[in-house]
Amino acid sequence: QVQLVESGGGLGPAGGSLTLSCAVSGRSFSSYGMAWFRQAPGQEREFVAAISRGGETTYYGDSVKGRFTISRDNAKNTVYLQMNSLKREDTAVYYCAARLSANVAVTPPLYGYWGQGTQVTVSS
Repeated sequence: QVQLVESGGGLGPAGGSLTLSCAVSGRSFSSYGMAWFRQAPGQEREFVAAISRGGETTYYGDSVKGRFTISRDNAKNTVYLQMNSLKREDTAVYYCAARLSANVAVTPPLYGYWGQGTQVTVSS
């Protein structure tokens, strides 16, 4: 069984930076495509970024493209989300997700494993 634990959320200033981490336990982390999603109150879960199993392919949502960077360290079973140039609209609960596939995906139902989420709040 795969378990995901996010960390690194908190309060960040507009224009500032935060880095989220997602530690994955279980076997064969390198077999999983990984992604970050976010959900603000009253809104649907939104795709943020995804990375392929080996890290060679990344994909970003339009709202974060050019500001956020997803990466992974397969030796540490960890995926990261570096968030720069934060905006108030980035405020949300951020979720890490995993899918047993070589392909990058952007829709939540395609991910079988989820973390509990970490709150990110951007202050003006």
